[in-house]
Amino acid sequence: MNMRAVGAIYRFEMARFFRTLFQSFISPVISTSLYFVVFGAAIGSRIDQVEGVSYGAFIVPGLIMLSVMTQALSNASFGIYFPKFVGTIYELLSAPVNFLEIVMGYVGAAATKAFFIGMVILGTSALFVDLQILHPVAVLAFMVLTCLSFSLFGFIIGIWAKNFEQLQLIPMLVVTPLVFLGGAFYSISMLPGAWQTVALFNPVVYLISGMRWAFFGIADVSVVISLAAILGFFLLCLGVIWWIFRTGWRIRS
Repeated sequence: MNMRAVGAIYRFEMARFFRTLFQSFISPVISTSLYFVVFGAAIGSRIDQVEGVSYGAFIVPGLIMLSVMTQALSNASFGIYFPKFVGTIYELLSAPVNFLEIVMGYVGAAATKAFFIGMVILGTSALFVDLQILHPVAVLAFMVLTCLSFSLFGFIIGIWAKNFEQLQLIPMLVVTPLVFLGGAFYSISMLPGAWQTVALFNPVVYLISGMRWAFFGIADVSVVISLAAILGFFLLCLGVIWWIFRTGWRIRS
């Protein structure tokens, strides 16, 4: 394992993040504050509690997962797309590094950025609501797994995309709607029976449910199923990336 190569890629990607640290820090703080104003104040005034948890606190796991998923996707996809766009990816492919080391560098940096933003969201939320985390280790575990899994997914999107429009297509038109429809701001149990069944086909439901269990001990689906879902998604993305580097799909032509 060439850890010097992994470290070089990781430091290069993190340097881009630190150059815009102020924007990276202030943007999620403002976004989280707006969510609490809109959802916590406007809707929360009509919904006192959900399953014994105040509505303001109830939406915190969904806010964290929304930010972590989108940040991991965007950072990882842009990180690998830009070298492909300018042609420097061929220098990387000709260097004495294997696909695992390349993935570790780019995905590790994207996951680190997403995790940082997730912690910022958590800290900002604590200013608005009283948070009591029942399973802090589980919170960290779900955050880390989500950061890694969606960074891998973003890496795939970055290789698949042929232009900047395609780079934003899946995060904006697929992932974000799935998060909003996946119980980020409500419980699946609040839906009519038929729609509860439909919601279970949304993979994001399992991620948000697992994170909510880690916070409050309540969940729409079993935490074991949630953990299996995120681990399965992680392995699936890793397998797809292995196939991409083995075949050279969209990186050698």
